[in-house]
Amino acid sequence: MDHLSGLDAAFLHLESPETPMHVGGLSIMELPPEYTGDFMDDVRNHIQNRMHMAPIFQRKLVNMPFDIANPIWVTDESIDIDYHIRHVIVPPPATRVNVDKLVARLHSSLLDRSRPLWEMHILDGLPVPDELPEGTRYVGLYSKMHHAALDGMGGQVLMEAIMDVSAVPRAANKRKRRRESISGDHYGIAELTASGVMHNVSQSIKLTKNLPKLTLKAFDMLKPAKAPDGDSSERLNWLAPKTPLNATITNQRSFARFSIPYSDTKKIAKLNGVSLNDVVMAISGDGMLRYFADEGFAPIEPLLAAIPVSVRPEGNTELSNQVSIARMSLATNIEDPLERLQAIKASSTHTKSLMSDVKAIMPTDFPSIGAPWLMSSLASTLTRTRVVNAVPPFANVLISNVPGPNMTLYFAGAKQISTFPVSIPYHGMGLNITLQSYNGWLDFGLISCQKLMPDIHELAQHMKDAHQELLMLSENKSAAALSETVAETTT
Repeated sequence: MDHLSGLDAAFLHLESPETPMHVGGLSIMELPPEYTGDFMDDVRNHIQNRMHMAPIFQRKLVNMPFDIANPIWVTDESIDIDYHIRHVIVPPPATRVNVDKLVARLHSSLLDRSRPLWEMHILDGLPVPDELPEGTRYVGLYSKMHHAALDGMGGQVLMEAIMDVSAVPRAANKRKRRRESISGDHYGIAELTASGVMHNVSQSIKLTKNLPKLTLKAFDMLKPAKAPDGDSSERLNWLAPKTPLNATITNQRSFARFSIPYSDTKKIAKLNGVSLNDVVMAISGDGMLRYFADEGFAPIEPLLAAIPVSVRPEGNTELSNQVSIARMSLATNIEDPLERLQAIKASSTHTKSLMSDVKAIMPTDFPSIGAPWLMSSLASTLTRTRVVNAVPPFANVLISNVPGPNMTLYFAGAKQISTFPVSIPYHGMGLNITLQSYNGWLDFGLISCQKLMPDIHELAQHMKDAHQELLMLSENKSAAALSETVAETTT
């Protein structure tokens, strides 16, 4: 039986109506003036022909008897394609803000667990830039997949299955003939129970072996980091400072998106001797400071970011989630943006050093007896008691950087212009900033709770402004250094 790993199942058990645990994306597609087909039909045919190439399309869950252990994956042989792929007309005026509001609303609803855990929505009626030829049509593809069914490796498999490198879709690989249909109806209570018990025993043995080392490493990851030069400004605190975004969330979502040139971001990184991810952290922290200033709030302690870190061993191609969470400082207590960027680099280096030691022992599967009850109860308690409103958070914001292809891709014959991630906020961490690189751009998707951030588009603008300022300061610093060098050489 194909058991969910402990980490995969955690995304299920921690889900509630207020905290859907699916990830998604909004891709903007371009159809040329000469296109006269029905794009919805094209998409249905495109997905039906390639369903066998990505497991997420046909896998659904079967729960264990009495929830004694995590569910298992089985194949659904009777998929209602019209349920999973839907057509939505964007209400006029189809401005960028209104499209984002529609995406936020679609993202707030739970996936049906009796079916494969995915949906696609074709958004029609999007505005088209004036400079494009008359008759050009823009459509949006909003898709969502449950995080229990899709991690980075699964996302790569999915992209390879449904995307093409030309407007003419390639011929899909032939569907393999199944020897036997594996359906949840084929398993009896006794068989499911025995499998659940044996899986728990094997995972208990594995966890016991690594528990001492894992405990020590977990302590190292949580405790304050010592600054390399003794400067307390680069110190990572035990817990993050409390902000208006670190509170209990509702099921309503707010979403905003923007793009910045990849080349400009790489230029900032090169001129300052830092990584591209350090630059992303800097503009995120600066943007949050500006947003908080508008709200009349000024954090004294540096903001902390939670960042997903892959713990997948080299060569591992399993589709289960294999990721951990690390923390790093956004150094928001340092006023100068360039000095702040160097402090972020120091914190990032420390975090990478810790995580490199953790990869070999970090478990992504663990005993699951009682886990469905315990985790579901925890999710319910967080919602009902609002305890996160009264305690300092683990981190202030989750920031994730997803590498993507530096080429133009096509979907069902349509040209992909941009692709914006739509991820997961949670109780106590009500803002998620995820970006993906695509074809020379960094596409940012900001998702939060509508109650906490009804004006999330203002944060997006602040982050764009922070990027422009950092680019200008970096170029000025480089020009000044060059002038000084030339002057010294002349004299």
